[in-house]
Order: sequence, then structure tokens, then C-alpha cells
Amino acid sequence: MKIIVCIKQVPDPNTTVSKLDPNTKRLVRTGVSLVLDPGDESTISAAIKLRDTLGSSEVIALSMGPESAQEGMRRALAMGADRAILVTDPALAGSDALATARVLAAAIKKEGADLIFCSTESTDGYTGMVPGAMAEFLGLPQLTFAREIQIEGSKAVIKRVVPTGYKTVESSLPAVVTIASGSFEAIYPTMKGIMGAKKKPFTKLTIADLGIEPAQVGEAGARERVLTIGKVEARAAGQVIKDDGSAAQRIAEFLQRYQLL
Repeated sequence: MKIIVCIKQVPDPNTTVSKLDPNTKRLVRTGVSLVLDPGDESTISAAIKLRDTLGSSEVIALSMGPESAQEGMRRALAMGADRAILVTDPALAGSDALATARVLAAAIKKEGADLIFCSTESTDGYTGMVPGAMAEFLGLPQLTFAREIQIEGSKAVIKRVVPTGYKTVESSLPAVVTIASGSFEAIYPTMKGIMGAKKKPFTKLTIADLGIEPAQVGEAGARERVLTIGKVEARAAGQVIKDDGSAAQRIAEFLQRYQLL
């Protein structure tokens, strides 16, 4: 079974305060620490666990980004992915979620896959739109918020996280699966894994390799626009209610006022 895991290199959420460039209105990615998205580490681990359970399978890390994204992909290889594919092209700069999904879907079509794993959302953009759009481009079913996954013959069966616990959901293969955050413990790369990652196959593709026109991606193809950037409004001071015997009534009135009771 061939499992493709879509990953992304992002500004380190543990050490970097995300900023938007006031001129380009894009996230600042230069001069900051860049890492493999922590959510993707969990997703890669889920794919590796499934590969090892099934046997005769491979895990391929797929990403779209600049040349510097190779560092994050090398970590995926060190964790245990078998090979990596990076789609990198100057024309991709400024791509929105739709263009990103278009490019990843084209790379998946070119490679072929039985399962495509994604995190629910990235920790820099937080749109959560790429997996669904990608499934639409591929014409495949999508299973979301999976905390467990099994393969039963020609179908995938997951436990889908819901507010009250989980639901069992299944679909035919191939399929796109989003992994619920924190559902799988991330694999920590060993020194052997880090050294071995340097020898694993690493392929680079351009949009021309995927049959995509420059007008379909980047700023030229973006359908989303950041119009303005502003500061978050300061939070208003809270109301302190001292219990003088009427506190319960006053709290009830407050909740009723905002239709919370």
C-alpha cells in the first residue's frame, strides 16, 4: 500500500511570534526558525504505524514550498518516511489554499496513492481547507478527524473524533484522511534515522512537471485576498460580582441578557 502524507514547514510555533508583512500581507518566514509542523509529525507517525502494521507498504512525504522546505522534509525521512517529494517553483509564491490543494492533488495524481494523510490544519495558516479541496480535485472520499485507522480489504475504517466520543466511519479506497490533533504520539528521530535520511530518495518537481500553468497558482491564481491588517481590539474589563446575598440573581440576569441561560 502506498501512503502519501502531506506536510508543511512552518515558523516554529514554540519560539516564534507569527507576523504578517504589512506590504505583502503574507506571513513572515525569513529570519525566523522554521520547523516541520508539529501536527504533521503526529500525522507522519500515524502513517508509519499503519505501514508497519500492514507490511509491504511505503510512506511518502509530500510538500509544496521553497527550497528551504527540504529541512522539514528531511525530518520526516528521519522519522521513518521512505521517500520525499517536494514541489517547488518560484511561481508558487503567494498561493492560497485552493492553489495549494490543486498542486498537491496534481502531485498525488502523478505519483498514485492508496491513502493520503493530512493534518486537520496547519499551525501557520489555520484554514483547514486544503484536505477537503484536495479530495475534491482528486475525486476521492474524505475521512476526517481520525484518531484510529484500519484497513479492511478495499476500505478504510476510522474512529472519528466527535464532541461526545467517536464515530466509526468507513469509505472505499483510495481516500483522503485527516488525522485528529494529538491522536498519535510523534516519533522522535534517532541518530540512525537522521543519518539514514540523507540516503533516502528525494524528488523535486516544478509546476511544469505537473502540467499546471503559472496563472493557476501564486498571486496570479489566488482567489483569496488579505485586504487589511489590524490590531486585535483590547479585551474589555470584566465585571466582578461580590456576593452580598444577591450574587446568584445578578449572575442569572447576566446570563439571560446574553441568551446563555
